[in-house]
Amino acid sequence: MAESADTVLNIARVVGDAKTAPKIATRTAYGKALVKLGQTNPNVVALDADLSKSTKTNEFARAFPERFFQMGIAEQDLMGTAAGLAAAGKIPFASTFAIFATGRAFEQVRNSIAYPKLNVKIAATHAGVSVGEDGGSHQAIEDIALMRSVPNMTVIVPADAVETEKAILAAAAHDGPVYIRMGRLDVPVLFDEGYQFAIGKAALLREGRDVTIIACGLMAAAALEAAEKLAARGIHARVLNMASIKPLDADAVERAAKETGAIVTAEEHTVKGGLGSAVAEVVVDRYPVPVKMVGVQDRFGQSGLPEQLLVEYGLTADNIVQAAVAAKGRKG
Repeated sequence: MAESADTVLNIARVVGDAKTAPKIATRTAYGKALVKLGQTNPNVVALDADLSKSTKTNEFARAFPERFFQMGIAEQDLMGTAAGLAAAGKIPFASTFAIFATGRAFEQVRNSIAYPKLNVKIAATHAGVSVGEDGGSHQAIEDIALMRSVPNMTVIVPADAVETEKAILAAAAHDGPVYIRMGRLDVPVLFDEGYQFAIGKAALLREGRDVTIIACGLMAAAALEAAEKLAARGIHARVLNMASIKPLDADAVERAAKETGAIVTAEEHTVKGGLGSAVAEVVVDRYPVPVKMVGVQDRFGQSGLPEQLLVEYGLTADNIVQAAVAAKGRKG
């Protein structure tokens, strides 16, 4: 059972103001973390599907050309080969865009990787509507739901560059398949280098007693901004960064429900099957309270500038504020 979010391990010090913090894409942090990992672990190998410049695995390819495998535009083969390398004792990081990793190669992920519980790390980039101009066909908003539904699969959605590096290292140390979801857009750096990430644990970003906001990915920064806006209205919001979607820190969710009485979830993903659904499952089972979900409302993405799309799909701090006020208003 995961420990509560307010243990020493999981109280995270936020660095400065999310609105003025430097911005780095999580995919960029992944490329650097993979090289760092390769320097210390000779069993780590990387595979890509003709997108290594975009996924940033090209940095690993330059550093370790003999341990990099360019599979071409053949995502099913990418996952099958990664499974074979894992069966041979390697720790493969298989990378492509999230829409292809989870959609086009779902059968291979399910049957060749997760079913035999092979040690493959699926490091997918370009998730969510913040992919921008590539449009709805390339904007994975169902990938968390798909991967969360697969037995044996661990699912991680880091919030910033620091957490991405920590998550990549944790994934490599974890025995079994892991899905790490990363983005294209530059996002605020929230954590200092002392931040400790652990699979299965939430991170407490801000204490509060009136409502809890549970966020993942780029929505963590929006959640902190929303908490500031709520504070100006006399509402004290607890903020939890839930990078580990599966396993979920159920104890942290339960404690938030008991101590704040209302919960808002925030994710750059459909509200069907993602973080919000995972949190609601815990709440229903352990301590029912009002839950509002901020996310994509059963729509496909579309082409546009990332910032415009986040507004169009209701993925802003103001949307979180509205949901928090509504959830607080429904408290018993």
